Amino acid sequence: MTSWFDDARFGMFVHWSHCSQRGLEVSWPLVGGMFALPAEDALSVDGYHALARTFDPRAWDARALARRAREAGMRYAVITAKHHDGFAMYHTRQSDYGIANTPFGRDVAREFLDALRAEGLHTGVYFSLIDWHHPDYPPFRDEHRPYDPGTWPRPSAEQWGRFSEFLFAQVRELLTDYGKIDLMWFDGGWERSADQWRAGELAAMIRELQPGIIINDRLPGAGDYATPEQFIPATPPAERWEACMTMNESWGYNPRDTRWKSARAIIHTLCEVAGRGGNLLLNVGPTGDGTLQPEAIERLDAVGAWMARNGESITGTQPGFEAWQCYAPSTRRGDRYYVHLLLRPYDTVTVRGIRIKRLRSARVLSSGEELRFRTRCAILDAQFNPDPIGEATITVPQTAIDSHATVLALDFAEAPGA
Repeated sequence: MTSWFDDARFGMFVHWSHCSQRGLEVSWPLVGGMFALPAEDALSVDGYHALARTFDPRAWDARALARRAREAGMRYAVITAKHHDGFAMYHTRQSDYGIANTPFGRDVAREFLDALRAEGLHTGVYFSLIDWHHPDYPPFRDEHRPYDPGTWPRPSAEQWGRFSEFLFAQVRELLTDYGKIDLMWFDGGWERSADQWRAGELAAMIRELQPGIIINDRLPGAGDYATPEQFIPATPPAERWEACMTMNESWGYNPRDTRWKSARAIIHTLCEVAGRGGNLLLNVGPTGDGTLQPEAIERLDAVGAWMARNGESITGTQPGFEAWQCYAPSTRRGDRYYVHLLLRPYDTVTVRGIRIKRLRSARVLSSGEELRFRTRCAILDAQFNPDPIGEATITVPQTAIDSHATVLALDFAEAPGA
């Protein structure tokens, strides 16, 4: 059964916590960093957690961020309710380590989820199973560095029982007090087994509280879709999937990280992901005052402008031609196929293995400009086959080229395949 998730193709990830005041990656500086993230400032565990006492992002505007997501062509967004550091970006009754006990005080998650609904977008919540702050987890300390899962003290059975109830209570809060939640995005499952997390029981509770919710695959053994991170699989997973990616190399706000992807690279990634039937969850990391960096805004605006012209080829589509049929990602909506030209054509583009007499027109999607095309097939098929399989070669003038990615719309009388 298809759902909104299968049509969305594009969403926003929001990684944010109190550490944004210092321009630190979310959670990982607490354990001394990790190989996949840029170098972080040295900071003790207590120094990291102490940042909660001064967190006051007065420029935070949930409605503006939700509107920016919609204008970028996104159809859903996922907000960090709690990351590995244990800091709750919502008003939890289970712990005093959260946004409610900062100078800011407001419920960030509630504001953003309400704003998403107001913009007509689907809602998602990120929740880490890990909690490096909770006394029964037990908490990570400076002497446990360097981070290596399983090497610091293990909880007693009584401690783990208390923590498990705490975890369930926090998830229950999010799914009963915050309206309809469309997607639950778990993380951190690697530190314990599915049995220890009580994953099956947790998933059952989630689906009872929020019928129709979608759960990612990082709740061990209980997910609805795969989540390749910072990577597009060479071949698409057999199940639903979503690639989560950053605009630079950091998930949280990190002013030292200047390795920004270009708007063109982001658009090309979106085309490739959609062409393989996946979704792209593109991350933003608000700064310590709640705003986005200019580099992020610039890229979201560029992607949004491209989506305004070409979004029809992304949202609500399914994979189009096979890779051998056309050397470009492609999508499909009914009898219309979209070819995403990520390289400038010399003069023409060829699509192979199609029923050539069914091709009615070829156009530039953004402008509607009709393009000339010619078809051919094997000589005997041309003479004796009323519905031959062959190829179409489309002329693409330089005036039709989009500086980010040109999209061609090919209309067929009916499905063009064999």
